[in-house]
Amino acid sequence: MTRTLIVEADGGSRGNPGRAGSGAVVIDPATGELLAEVGTFVGIATNNLAEYRGMIEGCRTALSIDPDAALDVRMDSKLVVEQMSGRWKIKHPSMADLAQEARQLLSGVSVRFTWVPRAQNARADKVANEAMDVGASFERRH
Repeated sequence: MTRTLIVEADGGSRGNPGRAGSGAVVIDPATGELLAEVGTFVGIATNNLAEYRGMIEGCRTALSIDPDAALDVRMDSKLVVEQMSGRWKIKHPSMADLAQEARQLLSGVSVRFTWVPRAQNARADKVANEAMDVGASFERRH
C-alpha cells in the first residue's frame, strides 16, 4: 500500500511585494509524527510567490523522504490550491513558472490539494516566519 505524507505549506511577505519566506512541514498521518520542516527565504517577492515556493519545497522534501508516497498538500492559499487543482487559470508569468516547476516535480505523483483555514496551518506559518526572520533557508529532519 502506498504511504501518504501530509505537506502543510505556507508563504508570506512583509510588504507585498516585500521580504518573503515560505515554510512547510511534512507529517506522517499514520503516526502524527513531524518528519521535516523546511523554510525558504525567498527574498523580495509577493506573498503568492512565497506560497508557491512553500508548496514546492514541502513536496520536494516529502518526496526525498519517500519517493513513492502519495501527497496530501494542505494550504491556506485558496489561489495556489485552486490553480494547482486546475480550477483557476494562472495569469501571472512568475506564478505560471512556479506552477510548471511544481507540475514537473509532481509528475507521476498522486497528489491532492486541500484548502485549510489559516488557523489549521500554524505550523507551516511559523516556519515561514522563521525563514523571513533569519533571512535564510533551512531544513530540519526529525
